[in-house]
Amino acid sequence: MVRFLKIPVMAVLVIAVAISASFAGEPVLLMATTTSTDNTGLLDVLAPEFLKDTGIELRWVSVGTGKALELGKNRDVDVLLVHAPDLEKEFVEDGYGVNRREFMYNDFVIIGPARDSAKIRGKSVKDALRAISEGNHSFASRGDMSGTHVMELGLWEMAGIKQPEKEKWYIQTGQGMLNTITIAAERGAYTLTDRGTFIKYEDNQQGNPPLVIIVEGDNQLFNQYSVVAVNPIGAQHIHYDLALRFSDWIRSVRVQKIIGDFNLLGKTLFVPDAK
Repeated sequence: MVRFLKIPVMAVLVIAVAISASFAGEPVLLMATTTSTDNTGLLDVLAPEFLKDTGIELRWVSVGTGKALELGKNRDVDVLLVHAPDLEKEFVEDGYGVNRREFMYNDFVIIGPARDSAKIRGKSVKDALRAISEGNHSFASRGDMSGTHVMELGLWEMAGIKQPEKEKWYIQTGQGMLNTITIAAERGAYTLTDRGTFIKYEDNQQGNPPLVIIVEGDNQLFNQYSVVAVNPIGAQHIHYDLALRFSDWIRSVRVQKIIGDFNLLGKTLFVPDAK
């Protein structure tokens, strides 16, 4: 197992966002979100529209879902945009969040070098992971308790692979998705990514990336995104009213169309499914 160093910048980022928000003239909504939504550029499209429609400025910190939930528990942000349904539901059940609403999805894919040394192209995700493990083929994991990492751990368990992190072929990056893909490319490794971030990676590589999609289309790879307001009880600084306005806004017909129309290289990154 190989682990890359993690840099403890989360608290610094939150403080910086909060301080900048305090000097803003308009109302400011603080959000913790996933690296996948941030990396793709979707939020850079949505934030100006939200300001135009509501007069509220959206500012965000991009972290893994696990860290986003931690920020919510600490009442450091007003709202979460995340993609780990089981953890989100637990967050709400434990009283930290309210009003969880699903609003878009995409899917996960396994990517790797085109030569596909593990011969997993076209296989189910279960069989693919077994082949990677049995053949000791390098696999890069985010290793950060993000929504993607949580999904990956569940898939290894489904495949009957216990504690892959103890294996020499298993690389834990401790990085966001784009950085993990870059490390996988450098190491000639497979990795699990959401499709939206992979398309962004393709775009960064001018449509000619060193890694390609090897496994896709398995029902186990569905990736749901939700918005969750942080519970304001006992935390008067939480802007619960702004969080609810954002939740309603992002699920509106107009904004759902913006999400569905968002693309890179002519490829759709997210599918709207507001409920």
